Amino acid sequence: MILVDAFDLRILGALQDDGRLTNQQLAEIAGLSASQCSRRRMRLEQDKVIAGYRAELASEALGFGVIVFIHITLATHSPDNAKKFRALINRVDDIQEAYALTGDADYVLKAVLRDLKSLSDIVNNVLMPHPSVAHVRSSIVLDRLKESARLPLKVAAR
Repeated sequence: MILVDAFDLRILGALQDDGRLTNQQLAEIAGLSASQCSRRRMRLEQDKVIAGYRAELASEALGFGVIVFIHITLATHSPDNAKKFRALINRVDDIQEAYALTGDADYVLKAVLRDLKSLSDIVNNVLMPHPSVAHVRSSIVLDRLKESARLPLKVAAR
């Protein structure tokens, strides 16, 4: 874990809100000079606390209207089988996130798709036929109540 202070937390919190802030804008928010802020930002990037910058795209505006969570149970629980399954999901661009779990399912996948036909294709033509997979259960999202990639940083008041 990297140690960060209140200035770093203000910088990180501001960048979570708007990754396009100029160094001057960021310095004003953090309460630092532009040069101090720049050095801190560079250190946070070098230490991989800031993992990267990217545009957040609106999935529905681009025709991706179906979000689905897919629960996977593996056929066998061996390192080789898990490796084959991980290789499979890394080849499928429709799968945005994948997590190994405790409980009834071995994995849960989040996929963003254009339509139910796309879901059918992934389930029936990609996941079910794969030798590493025993069971597939999908849950279609009816309504998105909250979506956030923000970390719950505690920023000290100035």
